[in-house]
Amino acid sequence: MSDKKLWSGRFSQPTDAFVEAFTASVEFDRRLYRYDIAGSIAHARMLARAGILSEQERDAIVNGLTKIQQRIEADGFEWSVKLEDVHMNIESALTDEIGYAGKKLHTGRSRNDQVATDIRLWLRDEIVEIRQGVLKLQHALLDIALKEADTIMPGFTHLQTAQPITFGHHMMAWFEMLERDRERLADCSRRMNVMPLGAAALAGTSYPIDRHYSARLLGFERPSENSLDSVSDRDFAIEFSAAAALIMMHLSRMSEELIIWSSAQFAFIELSDSFCTGSSIMPQKKNPDVPELIRGKSGRIFGHLISLLTLMKGQPLAYNKDNQEDKEPLFDSVDNVKGSLRIFADMIPAISCRRDNMRTAATKGFATATDLADYLVRQGTPFRDAHEIVGRAVSHCVEKACELSDLSLQELQAFSPEIGKEVFEILTLEGSVAARNHVGGTAPDQVRAAIERARVRLSEQ
Repeated sequence: MSDKKLWSGRFSQPTDAFVEAFTASVEFDRRLYRYDIAGSIAHARMLARAGILSEQERDAIVNGLTKIQQRIEADGFEWSVKLEDVHMNIESALTDEIGYAGKKLHTGRSRNDQVATDIRLWLRDEIVEIRQGVLKLQHALLDIALKEADTIMPGFTHLQTAQPITFGHHMMAWFEMLERDRERLADCSRRMNVMPLGAAALAGTSYPIDRHYSARLLGFERPSENSLDSVSDRDFAIEFSAAAALIMMHLSRMSEELIIWSSAQFAFIELSDSFCTGSSIMPQKKNPDVPELIRGKSGRIFGHLISLLTLMKGQPLAYNKDNQEDKEPLFDSVDNVKGSLRIFADMIPAISCRRDNMRTAATKGFATATDLADYLVRQGTPFRDAHEIVGRAVSHCVEKACELSDLSLQELQAFSPEIGKEVFEILTLEGSVAARNHVGGTAPDQVRAAIERARVRLSEQ
């Protein structure tokens, strides 16, 4: 394959060797090869349909590109840094393969609209895979939520015991976070599914191209409306990066809870050995390395979002070389989000719940205090007065080092004569969670109903 640059006609001196290496992107953008070839095939077919290429030239180009793709996938293609990027490597190889007709492929397009098209095609497919990864994790959460719909644990605010909830209800909170993530990805994909090809360098082309035909061939909803915008903006990549950052933020929060829950101090769950490692010096250690690493990777993905925002913020229209820097953060975000989702979806089903420990923890920290206040309200006490009464009762329990349910009826009635013996039914953990029996509540029946609704939602999309 010739290393002669396809734009070298205007230049009288060769490119400095270090500049050549510094400005090349082929080491990372060659992963776009399938999309570059698909875009080129569609472009060649459109050019032939418009009478710009002959049918013989079109067929030669299509056959040549198909052979090049086969060579790449068989690891028999020689990539050259001297040819800068994936586009010029493939075009140069095409000319070597089929001769004169290969030089006609670039008619009516530029690398500017070519790369913008390639990235959209690539990212469109990656979003499909990432949404499938989210979906797999959601199904894993639904399964464990159903299994643990009656498992009582303490719910926290400020990481302090707040009210009893069920583990199934907690898993459904994670599910809802991911459902919004999946919706955001679909929304991002819809906005991204607009074709830049045909915008050329920045102003369009003087050839009689049919952009609607090219868009149909490539599965785009429509061609872009403005040639300047088509080649210069990367807001679709930024939007995806924002969605990716939100996914990783959610996975990081989940990871944090798994780390806490698996600690000896909480001992709510046991992570499978398959997702943990040991210590080189402390033989007793079982470290939750997988959730810790995902928690760490969230910062990396956040950084990529800031990187892309910063990349774009000062660029005048239209295309600038700065945009070569859009690919590595985008590629890395995709790779790490996919990997994190995959490992999470495998890790969740392997969790073992220590139900007794969860229940014991829920009996501490006055988790049913709000239930007592609600009971007083139902007896006719204004909520603010009920709040104060229960607060004094809790203070009394702190002094006695006991829980509310440990107090006798006589002791409780010292705080309010409205309290009757039936109060002990609502001070139980089961009574507390069962009382939250409404849509979105933690009652086991509501958790099971939420799981059923969630399965229907997933099946309809």
